[in-house]
Amino acid sequence: NTQKAWVSIMYGCNNFCSYCIVPYVRGRERSRQPEDILAEVRSLAQAGYQDITLLGQNVNSYGKDLDRGVDFAWLLEQVNAIPGDFLIRFMTSHPKDAGERLFDAMARCEKVAPVLHLPFQSGSSRVLKAMNRGYTREGYLALVEQLRARIPDIVLTSDVIVGFPGETQEEFEETMSLIEAVRYDALFTFIFSPRHGTPAEKLPDPMPKEQKSANFQRLLRRQNEISGEKHRAYVGKTYRCLVDGQGEDGRLTARTAGGRLVHLAAGAELIGTWQQVRITDSSTWALFGELA
Repeated sequence: NTQKAWVSIMYGCNNFCSYCIVPYVRGRERSRQPEDILAEVRSLAQAGYQDITLLGQNVNSYGKDLDRGVDFAWLLEQVNAIPGDFLIRFMTSHPKDAGERLFDAMARCEKVAPVLHLPFQSGSSRVLKAMNRGYTREGYLALVEQLRARIPDIVLTSDVIVGFPGETQEEFEETMSLIEAVRYDALFTFIFSPRHGTPAEKLPDPMPKEQKSANFQRLLRRQNEISGEKHRAYVGKTYRCLVDGQGEDGRLTARTAGGRLVHLAAGAELIGTWQQVRITDSSTWALFGELA
């Protein structure tokens, strides 16, 4: 598969979220030198890769440890300037370091895919503080507003933890109201499970498992409805998609710039090409289309 490539831009993490083991096992943030990253992307673009993802535990922290006056927004602009027909994606962004400088760069750079994975983890400011996330509910919602003002059609995905130790039913309802306010395209949902050696492991956790499980199912159901509604809005429209493979049913798979999966009835010779695809139908998880 010469369509998709992944480039690590940094390793480790300095955030110490109270539920996460990464800083303990992977160490502190270490950014790669920009010349090395740009040389790697350049060679991938020359080799014909069409979808390049920049990876870091928190890409927004890129460059802080280099003492060279470079940051992630700058890096995006440098990668965007590399010749070639490719899309730029990146994972993962931390809300406490995301902001208008990043959103402006995303809006300006035509190769940067209109998609952002911005984990919120909880809709409750008290729980966010217990998680050591470094932002509030209000701060997160303000970020989403700034982002959508610049990129109205942004595909927004996120992570959420249900049942963090000490989360009350009211605080879970705050998470539910946040997903109503934001309306994510997709959510990655987790029930809290303690990681050995993290501060959260020692926190009192009075909410019964059954209650957490019921909350989790409710969140899932509501998010599936929202994803379904968002996907229905694609029907009848045409998108430039990268055909990236073939499913078990013989149909081709393709991705919109926003990363939405499209099932497509067409010949396998199209794999690895960009095609204009008209969306004919949708489901919670995917879109269905035909060549326009």
